[in-house]
Amino acid sequence: MSGKPWQMWSRSDNRALEAVLGLALLLVGLSGVLLPILRVTGPLPPAHTREVELDDVTRSPAVIASGGASLRGTRTGELAFAHPDLTERLLLVLPGVTRALLLLVILELLRRMVRSLRDGDVFIAQNTRRLGVIAVAVLVLATLIPLVDTVTTTILVSGTQLSSKVPIAYELSGPYVLLALLLAAAAEAFRQGARLRADTEGLV
Repeated sequence: MSGKPWQMWSRSDNRALEAVLGLALLLVGLSGVLLPILRVTGPLPPAHTREVELDDVTRSPAVIASGGASLRGTRTGELAFAHPDLTERLLLVLPGVTRALLLLVILELLRRMVRSLRDGDVFIAQNTRRLGVIAVAVLVLATLIPLVDTVTTTILVSGTQLSSKVPIAYELSGPYVLLALLLAAAAEAFRQGARLRADTEGLV
């Protein structure tokens, strides 16, 4: 069997993958962005909990309450607000919404890359840029999202007795960093492939 691998990609395969990515875009948009926003603005029951890490000193099975907030857990704690105000609801959903928005960017760029297969060539300049943006988005997932989670948790417990129970912790996501580096390498491979294709076409 001859031909380039991407040229063997059938139209039905292309449509199926586009449909899967389109469905993923819809689900992430609904569950990761729309529903949390509705929980902040009021039509849906408000978000009122946040999972937090507890250190060895503060681990306790008892419920610790301070004002309208409470903390329970022995290893991973649950920070809960009985009646969160607008600011607290926004802080609770902000990390998840930020993560979902980045995922939407990644999925949309992947969908556009799949669409480019219709023309029978994956090594085009647009896909090089798309892979580069995806690599940056994944790196932001690894670095910014943990920071947003740490900052919002710190603000939520600030000024309460719980602030001494919840340690300030920031940890990079190693797998995401590795994935970002691999995607950056793939973007460079695409760039070289696009250049070689252009050079080859120039010789014909």
